[in-house]
Amino acid sequence: MDAKQATQSQIARDRDRLVALSHRLHAHPEIGWEEERACGWLAEMLADAGFAVEAGCYELPTAFVARAGSGPLHVAICAEYDALPEIGHACGHNIIAASAVGAAVAAAQVADELGLTISVIGTPAEEILGSQSGGKILLLERGAFNGVHAAMMVHPGSTNILEPGLIAATAFEVEYTGRTAHAGASPHLGVNAADALVVAQTAIGLLRQQLRPTDRVHGIVTKGGDAVNVVPAQTTASYGVRASVLDDLVDVRDKVFRCFEAGALATGATLTISGGERPYAEGRWDPELSAVFGRNAEALGRVFEAAPMPASTDMGNISHVIPTIHPMLGIDSLPAVNHQPEFTAHTITEAGDRAIVDGATALAWTIVDIAANAEVRERLLQRAP
Repeated sequence: MDAKQATQSQIARDRDRLVALSHRLHAHPEIGWEEERACGWLAEMLADAGFAVEAGCYELPTAFVARAGSGPLHVAICAEYDALPEIGHACGHNIIAASAVGAAVAAAQVADELGLTISVIGTPAEEILGSQSGGKILLLERGAFNGVHAAMMVHPGSTNILEPGLIAATAFEVEYTGRTAHAGASPHLGVNAADALVVAQTAIGLLRQQLRPTDRVHGIVTKGGDAVNVVPAQTTASYGVRASVLDDLVDVRDKVFRCFEAGALATGATLTISGGERPYAEGRWDPELSAVFGRNAEALGRVFEAAPMPASTDMGNISHVIPTIHPMLGIDSLPAVNHQPEFTAHTITEAGDRAIVDGATALAWTIVDIAANAEVRERLLQRAP
């Protein structure tokens, strides 16, 4: 039995457990930095498969690193497992986690003969953008990816996309502080913090004419006041900004900051902006590794299409340092797309379960191929951070 057959056979044996893991994560969604059960379930499954597991590492309680093999070529598979507030696994991280475990356990079966070290890096809080940062950024800064030659993962979506055009993003918190007053008897004595936010939102609306077609500005008001008959002394909002690349992101962010400054200037409120110091970088997917994955996924019946995907991920930050792939595998969800509650339901359908098996198999086969290709292997070995 060759290496690819061995990995496929292992995934076939593990299929029911992988699907059960995905469905369990789906039934018990946990938001970023709170993924205690998810982290434990993945760590336990990998430990049972013979991986050396360190959970709660790099000062992140819901992160883990699981490792098997001791060969010179080190491949890391990233597992995401956080959910979204209220709508659960509407981005399909249950599928990501299960496919990562399946691919790693399968690749570990041939690690010694192919000279591989296989790591699964459990990366919390991918969905948290802004002041709290994404888990991969912190793990990268703290050394979790040191010595890794290639990083990979698969992500479910509405369609198959080999190299999704994921863009740069950042988010921040806004707070206006004014002065309370009786809204009927003495409003002239107050400083209306809610008005400051309205001015800022109006300015952002007018700014959109000067934004690039690929730029995005979006946000929510998290506090508008306390009582209708009291001039609001405090309002808060969370805002996100996106652009094609990091340099453009800085430009858009600074323009949006000026809109919030306008609100403070117009009303006399005091403005505080926090967060945004660790942006998500745009994805720079390795074309050679992506092509290898594409051939393997096509052998499983997947057909890829070119489609815009102006979302963002902290996997982009990894791709700026390490050769990285982040393909999307469709789960027949249309018209539902990521971050809709209807998509949540699709992640545990037959098509969602198939994405686990296809993702794990294509990842494992890609690892086998790059380990066996002397030219690709040498390129990766020379580029380790």
